[in-house]
Amino acid sequence: MSPSTLSQIGDLRIHLVQTKKASAIWNQTIASYHYLGYVPLAGAQLRYLVEADCGFVSALSFGASAWKCAPRDTHIGWDDKTRRSRLHLVVGNARFLILPYIQVPNLASKILAKVTRRLRDDWQVAYGYAPVLVETFVETGRFAGTSYRAANWIQVGKTQGRGKLDRTHAKALPVKDVYLYPLHRAYKTILSTQTSM
Repeated sequence: MSPSTLSQIGDLRIHLVQTKKASAIWNQTIASYHYLGYVPLAGAQLRYLVEADCGFVSALSFGASAWKCAPRDTHIGWDDKTRRSRLHLVVGNARFLILPYIQVPNLASKILAKVTRRLRDDWQVAYGYAPVLVETFVETGRFAGTSYRAANWIQVGKTQGRGKLDRTHAKALPVKDVYLYPLHRAYKTILSTQTSM
């Protein structure tokens, strides 16, 4: 029987994907259950599996942030030059999945909180620098963003439906809400200065 409360879930164990076996589990889980499916992440990335007493309950990934995102860039106060030099300090939450047979109120926000608490340190170990901000995009016609808001993410606006790699300015994708989560108290100051961290 699947758990239905946080107390039935028990302790959550966050596993950084570092082995071929864990990578295969993560890839297959996302391919099978995430509405966007599995697409290999390029560049710097971290993937996590979340385990409870009943087994794996969630999979998340973080990687490159969007090259341009007007709501994010305005919130930070970026001009083009500063954005280009500081963009690596923003990571994107590319995938977040709770397995469909796990329906536990508040589980998603609890997982987001636990993973974001360790993300900065894990990134520092893996890549030699610590990000100061996380972004994610929530498809408005499909999700309400409740879990992100409950985990204290900040909604800063909506996309224009053009996608991360758009160069033609054509609206080909669904509009998404843009959420940000600070990993450092002084994230705006850090992201607005052009000196290296």
